[in-house]
Amino acid sequence: MEFLGIDFSCAIGALRDGKFPQKDCLLPLISKLLGYSIVAASTTVKVPQILKILKHRSVRGLSVLGFELEVVGYTIALAYCLHKGLPFSAYGELSFLLIQAIILVAIIYYFSQPVPTVTWIRPLLYCAVAPTVLGGQIDPVLFEALYASQHAIFLFARIPQIWTNFSNKSTGELSFLTCLMNFAGSMVRVFTSMQEKAPTSVILGSVIGVTAHGTILSQIILYQNQVAKKEKKEK
Repeated sequence: MEFLGIDFSCAIGALRDGKFPQKDCLLPLISKLLGYSIVAASTTVKVPQILKILKHRSVRGLSVLGFELEVVGYTIALAYCLHKGLPFSAYGELSFLLIQAIILVAIIYYFSQPVPTVTWIRPLLYCAVAPTVLGGQIDPVLFEALYASQHAIFLFARIPQIWTNFSNKSTGELSFLTCLMNFAGSMVRVFTSMQEKAPTSVILGSVIGVTAHGTILSQIILYQNQVAKKEKKEK
């Protein structure tokens, strides 16, 4: 019995015989289910952040560069997974995250008016290069180097935001729910990538995601608690 590439026959057979499925049978099944759960959840992961900006009509405390680098990172990661022929459950969320990240950057630009002319060079350059990268129409060696660099890109995408939060002692308009889902998704993706026998570089990317998102999430909790205590004292 197979559905969406998930083989249920092993688990169903064991349960039918009154036995609990063996580890070798259960782990791949859990990995596939979690993988598709991440893909499903990714369709709305950045929606809370988008809605918060639209509600307050403000991008206070948000690092524009960080969100731009995030778009670049998602593009490279998605292109690499497509090129390697990994199962959709192992990378499907990247396509949805990329679309939402592009929308988010556009909204940040809109509420950051006036946007310097130099800033527009970056999205124009992205539009010119992204189709070639996603189509895998570049030298294989360069592709590997590009993918290796995307880990650094994702890391540097988070550092400006982490530093901005630290400097302001506030997380501004960052969405707690979006950061929480990013952190949880990275945690689960470490497990699923290992089960899918993804390249070490893919697993490393998920580990970096756990570290970076965990840092930002802890900042949101820390600075919100500080603000709450300060307001309580003032009353």
